[in-house]
Parts: sequence; structure tokens; C-alpha cells
Amino acid sequence: MMEHLKDLNVVITAAASGIGVEIAKILMKNGSNVIVCDKNEVALKRLNNECPGLLSMNIDVSNEEDVLRFFDEVASKFGSIDALINNAGIAGPSSELVNVEMKDWEDTIRVNLTGTFLCSRSAIPLLQKSDGGSIINIGSTSSFMGTPLRSAYTASKWGLIGLTKTWAMEYGKDKIRVNTICPTSVSGERIDGVIKRDAEYRNTTPEKIKEEYLNQTSLKTFIDSEEIAGMVVYLLSPLAKNISGQMMVIDGNTETLSMPEIKKE
Repeated sequence: MMEHLKDLNVVITAAASGIGVEIAKILMKNGSNVIVCDKNEVALKRLNNECPGLLSMNIDVSNEEDVLRFFDEVASKFGSIDALINNAGIAGPSSELVNVEMKDWEDTIRVNLTGTFLCSRSAIPLLQKSDGGSIINIGSTSSFMGTPLRSAYTASKWGLIGLTKTWAMEYGKDKIRVNTICPTSVSGERIDGVIKRDAEYRNTTPEKIKEEYLNQTSLKTFIDSEEIAGMVVYLLSPLAKNISGQMMVIDGNTETLSMPEIKKE
């Protein structure tokens, strides 16, 4: 049992699968009170069956009315919160700029950036009632590097860093810390989908694209959701009480995100 997590009131967005569900499970296992939201109602029901006692709501974080309704429920259940984990995000289109559709651009920005804005804006008053707390955004190596074929995603993830540093400055006086965890590609269905779309766009095989992705880091590996959950645990601990406005990078040392031309066979 990690005692510092006991009785914390924590909100996690997009927590019905992937990174979010790993964070929710480890916090609940260690005594935190967790309320989550997700757009996928089927996945939410599955999570509720796996984690009895978990509070959840089916909402779209990019919809202001949904977010306000969700945080009304959070306030009703908890009164105050100790942490918000902004995990909601989508991969967006995989194509060169001239081929990016306006709708795909807008959808990516709306979920990844506007969703974080909406949830954080509603969370601040509840964090202030706890005499401080933590907002943890989930960014990416695309938060600090250019990423070919991923214009919308990269713009949204760079934007998170600007928000992180701005909010850390605005609410430091309230003892609210704001940080962003920046992982490299996370093993699972999402990166598999990105690799598949990238391969289709570049007229090659997913295996070749995956090899390129793995070769972008010194450790030649993707990471697991549990590693991100571990960083969340650290950022919620007393050991991180003076860490704010920072990028916490978990990436095996990214050397490049450039994509060399694949030779046609």
C-alpha cells in the first residue's frame, strides 16, 4: 500500500482503456477515491465490472455541456478533489499537411487541447478547496519535437506544454501543481492503428513502420501503460511537492522523430 494515495479524490479522463485504466486501477488499489469519464460506454461498463466501487460517467471531454455536467457530479460526490489526470486524447490523421482534412484537424485539437482546457477549468475550484493539488496532463514526445505526418497531433501536444507552464504560474499561489507526462509510443491498440495508417499512407508494411518507430529511441522499445501510471504515482507523492510546470519524459531517449524514405522493393 502506498500510503500517500490513500483517500485522495482523483478525476481521470478517458479512463476506460489504455493508459487511463492502468492509472485508475493502481490508484484504487492503493485507496484513492476515483471518478472517471470516457466517451466509450461499452468500455466504461467493462471497467465498472472489473473495478466495483469505481464512479464513472459517459461524456465527451470536447463538449462543454458534458464537462460541466460531469464536474457537477464530481463536486456532488467528492466536494473537493486532489488531482485531475487529463488523459483524453486521439491520434488524429496520419498524412502530410496538404492532405489533412479540416474536420480531422479540428477533431484532434478539440479533444486533445480543448478537452484539457475544459476539464482543467472546471477542476481548479475543486482543487482550491483541497488547499492545493495536482493537474497531470498526458503529453507525448510530440510535445517537444516535430512529428512528420502528425501535424494536428503535434500541434495539440505542444499546446499542452504551453498550458502546463501557464497554469503552473497562475495557480502556484494556491499550491496547485501542473505537469505533463511525455511518453514515447505506448504499446497497444492505439499505436498499432497509427502504424497501420502510416504504412498505408506511405505504401509500405506495418512491420517496416514499426521498425522505424523503434529505431527512433536509444533503447529501441515502446513503453507500457504501467510506466506512465508509475509516474502519476510519483507526481502525487510528497517527493514531488515542488515539481510544477515540467515535462516528465518517459521515452527511452528519443533521438529523432524523422521518418526516412522507405525504399520500394
